[in-house]
Amino acid sequence: MVTRPETGSGAIFPARPVPRPRARLFLFHHAGGSHLAFRDWARYFPPDWEVCLTDAPGRGMLADETPVGDTETLVRTFLDELLLRLDRPFAFFGHSMGALVAHELTLALAAARLPVPVWLGLSGRGCPRAVAERPTALHRLSSGQLRAELARMGGTPRHVLDDPELWGLLEPVIRADFGLVENWRPAVDRDLDVPVPFTVFGAARDPWASPAELAGWAEYGEHFRGCRVFEGGHFYFASRGGEIPSLVEQEVRAALAGTPARPRS
Repeated sequence: MVTRPETGSGAIFPARPVPRPRARLFLFHHAGGSHLAFRDWARYFPPDWEVCLTDAPGRGMLADETPVGDTETLVRTFLDELLLRLDRPFAFFGHSMGALVAHELTLALAAARLPVPVWLGLSGRGCPRAVAERPTALHRLSSGQLRAELARMGGTPRHVLDDPELWGLLEPVIRADFGLVENWRPAVDRDLDVPVPFTVFGAARDPWASPAELAGWAEYGEHFRGCRVFEGGHFYFASRGGEIPSLVEQEVRAALAGTPARPRS
C-alpha cells in the first residue's frame, strides 16, 4: 500500500515512508502508465531504502490535471518535487517514456549543478540517435487502431481497452504521452552523454527498442555499465517477479559503494 505525500503535488511519493533512508530509488513509468507499473517493487529492496513512485499529470492524485504533451514540461513537473528529496544518495530507473524522463532529469540536475543520481537505469528505450532515426506517430492513430496497437504491445489490461468508459478516460492520457515521446528530438548542439553510471535494460522481441538500439547507449558517455537483454516484449519485466528489482539493487549497491557521481564541469 503506497503512502501519498503530505506536501507536494503528488507527482512523486514513497511506496513506503522510511525515516532517514540510506538511499532513495525513483521509478518512472511508461507512456499511458502510472505508479501501478512498479507498485510491488518496494518489497524487493532493503528496508532502509525509500522507493519513490511517480505519476505524471493525468493519473493518480493528478488525474484532474491535463496530461503533459512535451518533455520539458514533464521534466519540470518532476524536478520541482525532486528538489525536496535530494538530501540522500538516490538513483533513477525509468521504463520507456520513464527512461526518457529519467535521462532528461539527470541532465537537468547536472546542468543546474544539483546532486545527481548515483546510478541511472534506462529500460525499454533505444539510444537518442536510434529514436531520432525511427519516428512513429502512434498518437495520431484512430481510436480503434490505437487500441489494437496497445493490445499488441501489452501492458494495458484488455478490459480497459474493451470498456468504452474506461477507454474514454485513458485515451487522452495515452495520446498525450505518445505525442510527448514521439515528438522528442535531440538538439543538434546538445550534449546527451550521461554524466553518471548507467545501465540499459530491454527485451529481445521489443518492437520499440531493439537490442541494437539499446546497445547504442554505449556511445553516450564513459559511465556506461552495459546492456541487459531479456526474453520477452516491451513489458518484459512484468512477469519476472523480483528478478529485475534484484538487478537494479545490485547496480545501485555497486554505485553506492563507489565514488559518488558529481556533475561534470
